[in-house]
Amino acid sequence: LSSSSAASDVYKRQVMNEEERYLAVAACKWVDEVVKAAPYVTELAVMDKYNCDICVHGDDIVVSADGVDTYHKVKEAGRFRTVPRTEGVSTTALVGRMLLMTKDHHTTHDADKSALHHGTFTKQIGELAQGGLPKSSPYTGVSHFLPSSRKIVQFSEGRDPTPDDIIVYADGGFDLFHVGHIDFLKRAKELGTYLIVGVNPDKVINEKKGWGYPVMNLHERVLSVLSCRYVDEVIIGAPWSLTEQIIKNHNIKIVVHGTVFDYGNNQEDAHLDVSVYEVPKKLGIYREIKSPRGITTSDVVNRVIDNYKKFQERNRKKEAKEIQHIQQSSTQ
Repeated sequence: LSSSSAASDVYKRQVMNEEERYLAVAACKWVDEVVKAAPYVTELAVMDKYNCDICVHGDDIVVSADGVDTYHKVKEAGRFRTVPRTEGVSTTALVGRMLLMTKDHHTTHDADKSALHHGTFTKQIGELAQGGLPKSSPYTGVSHFLPSSRKIVQFSEGRDPTPDDIIVYADGGFDLFHVGHIDFLKRAKELGTYLIVGVNPDKVINEKKGWGYPVMNLHERVLSVLSCRYVDEVIIGAPWSLTEQIIKNHNIKIVVHGTVFDYGNNQEDAHLDVSVYEVPKKLGIYREIKSPRGITTSDVVNRVIDNYKKFQERNRKKEAKEIQHIQQSSTQ
């Protein structure tokens, strides 16, 4: 990962600070090692130092502050590979959602409209392939992620609980999955051997927090949680109040909740509803975990809102660089 100082030459403002980015990537279950303060323009010497054979990035465009392809050196050495980008799920797209704070991305959104938006992206790419030049970048903007059962399977751990497992249950919105969530889930997992996380649906989160929350829709939040190395299973669209039936069906032994609550702008609910965990408390399986960090999703959103103009300019400049790169590539 690039340091904040190196990345600031390109992005000027980052949503997460350097330590938070390191911890977030280290918690990803597919990551074996994190190289801190890596150069923004990937160097072959750095790859060799850490015994890396290839460098991988999404198929979107990444350029340095001076407009140079950040991977030109590894490409020239034949050590670069691309993977398909998940459309609409990127820092740039999420920042755009926070600036707009609409509810268009929630899963109640008409699926046909989401598919149409995906078609617009495909149409733009098709026009580029035929020699046309875009007025806007097909890589930057707010779009809708189309989930699939295959995608969920790819993210799943694939391990079923055994009769000997101590199953722990934690639930919440887990919007803009951040280090506060990660530290909480790590502590939750330490109480048992198998961690199930219930992710609340968009409608429930919006009713509790209001405004344009959640920033990420249910499917995006589920995949974010599944990517965490401490999580074994996710209940998609978990109810706000945990029932005895769910506890029995999943053989849950411990139910946990953190000490930091986040209800966004809905200050009337700025406390934990005592009825939410009434059942596990009666069963004597409720545990409260002291949240290691005070950061909340609202804090992350406020970082963007407080720097509205700077992030708006960041997105505009990134899109302009992408368009310029596309135009230059089309003339070569």
